[in-house]
Amino acid sequence: MSELDPTIAEKLKRTADGLVAAIAQQRGTGEVLMMAWMDDEALHRTLTTRRATYFSRSRGTYWVKGETSGHTQHVHEVRLDCDGDTLLLVVDQQGAACHTGDRTCFDADVLLPVES
Repeated sequence: MSELDPTIAEKLKRTADGLVAAIAQQRGTGEVLMMAWMDDEALHRTLTTRRATYFSRSRGTYWVKGETSGHTQHVHEVRLDCDGDTLLLVVDQQGAACHTGDRTCFDADVLLPVES
């Protein structure tokens, strides 16, 4: 059972699976690094350790960013959007944020055409 502060938990709007989208952003530059999922326990762990902890939907388990790769995220702020369904983690990223080894998961080489 999560030890997430009930005041915070009350503000979250979760998916049917109990998850909230979490966007990691580089502190200082605003660079968007990645998106992952959190449940109450992952958020609690993140807030108390300042190490970004996410929930893997495919593995059904928690993972701390950089625990195996060394590419860590030190969390400076966590913000909740106005709808309560997305978290923004302001982090210091060490190394690649993306599982592909890229700095960010939002590669500029993969731009989708937007009609004018």
